[in-house]
Amino acid sequence: MNANVIGSYEQLEEIIEREGIDKIVVALADRRGVLPVEVLLSCKLRGVKVEDVATFYEQVSGKIMLENLRPSWMVFSEDFTISPLTRALKRLQDIVLALVGGVLALPLAILVAICIRLDSRGPVLFRQERVGQDGEPFTLIKFRSMKVGAEATTGPIYAEADDPRITRVGRIIRRMRLDELPQLVNVLNGDMSFVGPRPERRFFVEQFEKDIPYYTRRMSVKPGVTGWAQVKYPYGATAEDAAEKLRLDLYYVKNMSSIFDLFIILQTVKIVLLGQGAR
Repeated sequence: MNANVIGSYEQLEEIIEREGIDKIVVALADRRGVLPVEVLLSCKLRGVKVEDVATFYEQVSGKIMLENLRPSWMVFSEDFTISPLTRALKRLQDIVLALVGGVLALPLAILVAICIRLDSRGPVLFRQERVGQDGEPFTLIKFRSMKVGAEATTGPIYAEADDPRITRVGRIIRRMRLDELPQLVNVLNGDMSFVGPRPERRFFVEQFEKDIPYYTRRMSVKPGVTGWAQVKYPYGATAEDAAEKLRLDLYYVKNMSSIFDLFIILQTVKIVLLGQGAR
């Protein structure tokens, strides 16, 4: 897309005055020797806000700009530092929400279990190893939504639209995300949080680690039953989808708080009520 050039750096103060500009976004790929420091400083002293393009992108999109992410920035920035107090409050919130949610959802969980038992042969619960915080493995618990031995001939693959491996009841509970109710046990056990990045299988983690820079940074917090990427991005099964979700996961890690968690939970409830669940 061609940019509309309305002047040079030397004319910046004049343009700001003429156009009534109150914010400047610096989007130079290479700033060495070309950044108009004096002009930008003069504008800032006049009350005009000066922002880096990565910060601006984060504010308007709710994502981290991976293209501008540098190891030194992650090392020296305090933005990705999670205090012991924040972690303790999050754990307390998880326990309370999991206990309250478990009690409220118990009648529904019993109904789902009965429907699964009547619909297809096999266990009601599905257990699978996933990668947790700091790369540690744990056993994820879900209501079974696929036929027994669904990956016996294919190996690990993501679910597809109209996936024939999904049972009749499984299709309903996946759309409403009821298959994830047993994960409240994972939350109580401390393997998961109520809100966090999606827990992936090691098979996919190892693939994405090779192709996507900073992918392991999403594992600096516990995986979640729901999360920022889950509510902001549709179900995806490609490396491109994983990279896009990583932008959202890193934004969550950077801005993690109890208020943000509650906002994500409310967004999740809205999605479930509208029937916009996963495949």
